[in-house]
Amino acid sequence: MIRKPLIAPAIALAFALVAVPATAQQQSDSYKFLTAVKDAKGNDVIAMLDKPGSSVVNARSLETGEGALHIVVKRADMTYLRYLLQKGADANLRDKDGVTPMLLAVRQGQAEMIPVLAAARGNPNVGDQSGVTPLILATQLRNIDMVRLLLAAKADPDQADRVAGQSARDYADNDPRNAAIAKLYAATPKRAKAAVAGPKF
Repeated sequence: MIRKPLIAPAIALAFALVAVPATAQQQSDSYKFLTAVKDAKGNDVIAMLDKPGSSVVNARSLETGEGALHIVVKRADMTYLRYLLQKGADANLRDKDGVTPMLLAVRQGQAEMIPVLAAARGNPNVGDQSGVTPLILATQLRNIDMVRLLLAAKADPDQADRVAGQSARDYADNDPRNAAIAKLYAATPKRAKAAVAGPKF
């Protein structure tokens, strides 16, 4: 009996060999950088950031949209936070839900990170997809220390969210347990809204 050549297995083997480098290519510099940050591999992080022309400092995860700053805020790593900001990390980088490092810091209870992010041009008035700002969240958490830090960073107590249309001032006024924060806002003058310029003729 004449056996037919095993073409199919040979083709499958060829595809398998080609797939190996393709998989390796998926581990891009961005992926490797975020993994190194997550695993706190300092030498690898430094080497990648010191590489000429590197832009991985603001790399984002394809799954979550998180950047390196989100990772280090979650683990309360002030040393990495300061280092990444010095290397040009965007303090306003948003994940897939619109969460900035400052909003995440409030959520995680990392009050000491607020002024550090603010000094790196972190905007306390950038809200998530629902319009919840760091100040709104700090008010809802009834954390007066974080509220003070955010006000010092020029957070707007009158910026409303998109879901309830309520501002931090509104949430404080409507919550009897938030009397101390409501009093703090009462001493904070409302900001004049900039007039919308009309068309010029």
